[in-house]
Amino acid sequence: MSLPLLAGLPPAAPAEAPPPMVRLTAADGSVVRAAEEPLARGTSRLQTTSYSLVGATWRGAAPRVWFRTAPAEAWRRLPVLEDGPTIGAAEASGARHGTDLVWTGPQRDVEVRVAGSGHRDLELVLIDPGTLATDRTAAPAPRAAATEAADGEARRPVLRTRQDWGAKPRLRNGRPRYLDRLQQVHVHHTATGNGYRRSDVPGIIRGMYRYHTQSLGWFDLGYNFLVDRFGRGWIGRSGGAHRLVQGAHTLGFNHQSVGVAVIGNLEQRRPSKGAVRMVTRIAAWKLDKHGRDAVGTVRTTSTGSDRYRDGQRVRLPVIDGHRDTNDTACPGQRLYDRLPAIRRRTQARIDG
Repeated sequence: MSLPLLAGLPPAAPAEAPPPMVRLTAADGSVVRAAEEPLARGTSRLQTTSYSLVGATWRGAAPRVWFRTAPAEAWRRLPVLEDGPTIGAAEASGARHGTDLVWTGPQRDVEVRVAGSGHRDLELVLIDPGTLATDRTAAPAPRAAATEAADGEARRPVLRTRQDWGAKPRLRNGRPRYLDRLQQVHVHHTATGNGYRRSDVPGIIRGMYRYHTQSLGWFDLGYNFLVDRFGRGWIGRSGGAHRLVQGAHTLGFNHQSVGVAVIGNLEQRRPSKGAVRMVTRIAAWKLDKHGRDAVGTVRTTSTGSDRYRDGQRVRLPVIDGHRDTNDTACPGQRLYDRLPAIRRRTQARIDG
């Protein structure tokens, strides 16, 4: 029988339903687990076993997407990703639009807010990069050091390899495309976040690799090289670090260029001295190898970006920031402010 309500007390509110459980899965023996969850306009709350990276992808016009990992936390906007393969290239066919991938550290819950119109097939991407025994290796790989000693052309810096960060070749969608000459080095930040540890870096790169290839549909990781806040350099896109591999880092200007991305958000945070030093070393090695000075400007032709139309002739610095070619805050104001010094130091290293 039913019990009478106590006088003066309202009936108890029904218990709030738990948020839907999103299960992250791995493929092809990878330690990286991920999920793509459809999103509608409004606010959604989801739960997982664990994730450390969050992003969103869609087709059509760009929505506005915010997220937070706890109800008491402030909402954070997922910035639209302005990197991408060259328009009209095979790599761009079928590719989705997306946001930057943001590092949260290990989390279980996520709340998402969506606004805007004109988009379709909007999906939230959650990634757990997993761990490998090599993630905590602090010393450079012996093969990287040996390569530096053997390369007499431009003092190649020590670079950790794709094997060092745990790349799975099966995730790639095609073959590398090679360039005939080098005109520029484009400097980026990944906008993923700054609070990562040394041992987190391989996982962050694995997560970006999975996001670029499986969520966005690119051939491979978009950046040719990455640099962490500890001053370590990492090989990004496959095809040979010593060769000119076309990346998917600077829409409209991927041709005749190399993309170097500092891992972090450098809009308000200053880049570390080690990161600036490694960007300088990579730029000097690539430019000197191909007979290009680091100072001055070049005339180049856009293949189509949101700032320069297809076929437009543009004069740009040899070493520029992503914002020089596209409507973006990348590489962050604090790193952009360091570009004049990076150019001078790169030239000094070339002349050295």
